[in-house]
This record gives sequence, structure tokens and C-alpha cells, in this order.
Amino acid sequence: MRKISILALSLVFLLTACAPNFGKQNEVVQTKEEDKGKAIIPKYNISDSYYRTILPFEPSETRGLVVNNINTRYDLNEFEMGLMRIAQNSFDTDKYYFREGQEIKSKTIKAWLNRQYTPEQLKADNIKPEDNIGLNPVNTGSAEDPSSPIYLAHILEHDYLTKDDKGNVALGGITIGLALNSVYYYKVQQGDGTIQKEEKIDAAEMESQGKKIAEEVINRMRGMKDLADVPITIALFAQQSKSSVVPGNFIAYTTVDKGSSNLNDWEKINEKYYLFPSNDAEEAHRDDVTAFLNFKQDVEEYFPNFNGVIGKAFYAGDQLQELNITIPIQFYGKTEGVGFTQYVTGLVMEHFPKYIAVSVSVTSVDGPEALIVRKADEDEPFVYIYQ
Repeated sequence: MRKISILALSLVFLLTACAPNFGKQNEVVQTKEEDKGKAIIPKYNISDSYYRTILPFEPSETRGLVVNNINTRYDLNEFEMGLMRIAQNSFDTDKYYFREGQEIKSKTIKAWLNRQYTPEQLKADNIKPEDNIGLNPVNTGSAEDPSSPIYLAHILEHDYLTKDDKGNVALGGITIGLALNSVYYYKVQQGDGTIQKEEKIDAAEMESQGKKIAEEVINRMRGMKDLADVPITIALFAQQSKSSVVPGNFIAYTTVDKGSSNLNDWEKINEKYYLFPSNDAEEAHRDDVTAFLNFKQDVEEYFPNFNGVIGKAFYAGDQLQELNITIPIQFYGKTEGVGFTQYVTGLVMEHFPKYIAVSVSVTSVDGPEALIVRKADEDEPFVYIYQ
């Protein structure tokens, strides 16, 4: 019989008794000379997929902007974490330390996200020509029939620091994420009010515009203090519509060598998220959807009147890499929840190949009930039942 480890521990015990002693492992370093400050680098890293973060944590000036400019929480999470994933192609997690973007200021980002203005618009709105630095095109159409969508939704900066033999920490590289709109939303007058309309942006046109914007961003960054001589990675992110329940994805990235303003060849990123079940997923990955539906059917056999199983599938290339499943359900007792969790854990091991990372979150109106995690190529799942 397969051995399944169920950890029914309190969160407090998990954090206090099982967590490593970070305090004895931290390293105090000196930040760049003009700041004349001390910083801390945690020596413990929870995974090679993450960077150690310079402490105390310095939030970026643009932190609030990303929430306002990105369509969904799903897009926001993938935009940030996906950019960090791309950074690993250029900046080794063992040698570089993470810091939220500090070099491009909030005022600058806001100005760059604007549209360009025509001479007539500059005059009408009393805008100085030197402030006409928006990266989105002039709106050449009418409000009812916009022919120039807003392509660029947001710019995200991540900084990567290095440490020398004397313990001095300095900027060693930067990644820039350009969030691009796949759907353009605009308002039109109707009667006494306005209504919001939407227009899908052609994927090829979106990518072409994104690459042009990337070139201009790099040119401007090279003219900034401290950025003339650092390597830069810049990536294009296609965000989903406001109604999407899965995130968008990065479509391409390129690098810019130290001291150069020339973009190297663009690297295609073949990643995508799908909702299981959905027509899009059925058309693109029928066999994977079939496995999910068989899993869903077996869950519903346990609760015949229940049909709330949904999944978020992440593909790299045409290969399913990760499947996150949510099961919202109501239990009438704790023992019922334990039994259901044991049953679902067996279904995970039965229905999904070992090379796929699978997680299942079981929730109720009272909050999270259980978490099942089966990492890729591992024989035993981790199961946690919340108290």
C-alpha cells in the first residue's frame, strides 16, 4: 500500500519548530557608497527557483501602479514571478540577489505609459514638448472607432545585485517586463452616459509593437544615472482580458550587453496557461483534459451532487508542466474532510503522470481545508490538513 504522509500540525508549530534559524545565517553587507547603509543577505535559500532578497526590503515606487495597470490578480502574479523566472537565464540565483526596482521612478513610468500627443493636442492641453514621452501611439481614430490601441499597460523593473570580496553590494543587472494588452478597452458615449467596449488586439501586431517599445525603453535607460553600463534583460508579457480566470504569459525576451544599447536576438517563449475544463484546452491538449475529466468524475463519485472541480494548467512548449486544482466543497465534520483528502490524494497518484507537478487545494466556506502537493518525479505526495 502506498504510504501517504498527513501533517495535521498547527501553523504556529510549523513556523516555530520546523523553520530554519535564519538569524544565525544572515550576512551583513555594505550597500553602495553613496547610500552609506547596511544591508542583510539571508544565507538560506528555500529553492534554486528563487533569489535571496536584500533586507531590509525596499518597495519599488511603482508598486501601486502594477495593481492599477494589470487586468487581474492572475496576471499580476505571473507577470512578477514569470519575470523572475526569465531572469535566471541571465542572472544566476547563486550569485545575484533580488531587489525590487529602484532605478526607474514612478513619475517616469507614468509618463512612459501615456500616449504620444500630436502638436495640436500638446497646444490644447498645454503640454510641454519635452514632456511628450509616452510610449503608446497617438490615437488617430475616434472614440467610437479607435484605430490606435493602447499596447503598453505597465513596465516592471527587477534589480539584481552582486557582492564583491569586501562585502560591498552593487547593482549587477536589471530585468524589465513590458505588460502588453491583448484586449483594448475604451469608453464610448451612449445616451446620457458611457459604456465600455473592447477590441481584441492582433497577437502579431501586439508583439511587433512591444519590440519597438522595448528598443526605446533600452535607449532611455542607457541615458539614466547608474544604468549606462549594466546588463539588461527585457521581456514581453501578453496579459489576458479582465474576465479571464487564468493568467497571461510571456511571449519573448532579449538581452542587452553591458554598456550596449543594441538588443540581441529575441528568444521566443512558448508558455501558456489553460483552464481545465475549457474548449480551448480541449482543442489544444485533449489527452490532458481527458485525464483531468476522469479525475473530476471520480471526485464527483464521492460527492454525487458536486461538480466544482477546476484546474489551472501551465504548459511550456506543448508539455504540461504544472496542474493546480481547486476543489471548493462543504464538509459536515472534520473526519469527513480527512477521509475526502485521503481519497483525492489517491486519485492524484492514479490519474496524473509522475512528470507533472500537481497541487490540489480543498476549500470550504470556512477557509482552506487541505493541501495536496505531488512534485514532479516524486513518489510520495505532501498532504497538509488545516486545523
